[in-house]
Amino acid sequence: MLSFEKKGVIFDPSLYKDVPLWMKGFAQAPNAVVLNDKVRVYFCTRGDPDENNMYVSRLAYVDICKTDLTNILEISLEPCLDLGNLGEFDEFGTYPVSVMKHKNEFYACYGGWTRCESVPFNVSLGMSKSANNGKTFTKFGNGPILAPHMDEPFVITSPKLRFYNNKYVLSYTYGTKWFLDENGRAEIIYKIRIAFSDDLINWKRCGKNILADRLGDDEAQACGDIFYKNNKYHMFFCYREALDFRNNPNNSYKIGYASSSDLMDWKRNDAMVESLKVSEKGWDSEMIAYPNILELDSKIYILYGGNGNGKTGFGYAEVNGF
Repeated sequence: MLSFEKKGVIFDPSLYKDVPLWMKGFAQAPNAVVLNDKVRVYFCTRGDPDENNMYVSRLAYVDICKTDLTNILEISLEPCLDLGNLGEFDEFGTYPVSVMKHKNEFYACYGGWTRCESVPFNVSLGMSKSANNGKTFTKFGNGPILAPHMDEPFVITSPKLRFYNNKYVLSYTYGTKWFLDENGRAEIIYKIRIAFSDDLINWKRCGKNILADRLGDDEAQACGDIFYKNNKYHMFFCYREALDFRNNPNNSYKIGYASSSDLMDWKRNDAMVESLKVSEKGWDSEMIAYPNILELDSKIYILYGGNGNGKTGFGYAEVNGF
């Protein structure tokens, strides 16, 4: 069993007076990249809603001190990634985003949002690359690299990008079904799958759900972050109930764990992380969501979003037991 020492909040944009207008609230889906002299944490953020109470999510980053991860050195002043043009798959938001540094190149895989009528949204995955050391990214093209298809009909999202065994590895979430709750609100169930690529453009999907369900068929799973340690692949992810998860902490996002020897067959064992629980009060007292693993100076940390899936910002805990 792993143990976790919570360290607190790293960044909540609502606590800063001088953040740009497009970064007024939320710091969702943190993703850390280690640089020479600092750690850069990418996240998704929002400005004020429009007249229809609709938000647009944008990619941002904070640079933090390697020896004190709560010490903010720099906040991005412009979005790191442009929105799509009229009618494109990412016209209405970029969320979540996974940034990977590989051979001194920075790549960002992102969920592009399309607004819909009968359901609130659809999402496909786009790919981008940076020419300025990860400060901004340019898209590979105007279309997605992974989108819904026959076997994965709804919402391809929640990417986590890694490189193992001379292959790009992408864990992602796909929607299995939409349904209406008792108030007529459309909700979605989603599961984690995995795909592989040689070039970041053409992807071979494994074609199966890689995690067993703990809460039944209608469990929702997201954000499968994989890292390699002690001759084994480890995956941290989050999961929740299908209903009443926004206002009921018992049904909201929790952290799960699975391991694998080959990236294809995964053994789920949430008991490994059951000590990472919500706090009695404060920023992560209702949920722990969208994890990201950071290895830094022989230590391992887990970054995660707090209440409201990042509405109170993101923070971290030190992981022990590997």
